[in-house]
Amino acid sequence: MTTEPALSNERHAQDSLAPLRGVITDWSSDQRSFKSASWGKTMMWIFLVSDTFIFSCFLISYMTVRMSTTVPWPHPSEVFALTINGKEIPLILIAIMTFILITSSGTMAMAVNFGYSHDRVKAAILMWVTAAFGASFVGMQAFEWTKLIREGVRPWANPFGAEQFGSSFFMITGFHGFHVSVGVIFLIAIGINVWRGDYDTGRVGFNGRRGRYEIIEIMGLYWHFVDLVWVFIFAFFYLW
Repeated sequence: MTTEPALSNERHAQDSLAPLRGVITDWSSDQRSFKSASWGKTMMWIFLVSDTFIFSCFLISYMTVRMSTTVPWPHPSEVFALTINGKEIPLILIAIMTFILITSSGTMAMAVNFGYSHDRVKAAILMWVTAAFGASFVGMQAFEWTKLIREGVRPWANPFGAEQFGSSFFMITGFHGFHVSVGVIFLIAIGINVWRGDYDTGRVGFNGRRGRYEIIEIMGLYWHFVDLVWVFIFAFFYLW
């Protein structure tokens, strides 16, 4: 026979778990974690925040190493200079790479706008243009790596000065280049789906809702983040 104190304790335990049950019910009721953000957009924001911590650690480590080393640090204007028509032009390649990424942010923003306007042809073309900009950026970065490797720069050695320069350069720019490469692949794939009208027919998509082009905006969040990170890399690594 259940006593009244036991029933009271049981009711108290159930009442204390009520808020938790409410949260679980709200989050599992549909595919929207918040009132104004879908699961896809929310998960992308969580990923970008975590990625921000990683890039911040890399850049802070770079600044710490550069300020603490007793060996002269190489001058970026000399290391990253290109000889064109017999003249050495400092940071010309880096300036072009930066211009390309900033331009790609504009094309990506237009793709998002046309996506929500249900103009899938223009949205797909602009996504492929953005991917082309990203691929050209990665190609220029590969050229930059090849040039420095031929000049003797290694993660453990550097003929221009402090040895930490090589490890910092390859780690930071390589990690960012990997992000750009992944973005290019997804831009091409999503652009194909948009071009074929798969999001109108409900052929692809996790939520099964037709006529939703939010995936373009989610991809845009990732791409704008990659571009923003490059601005910090450009400022701290190439201009400092």
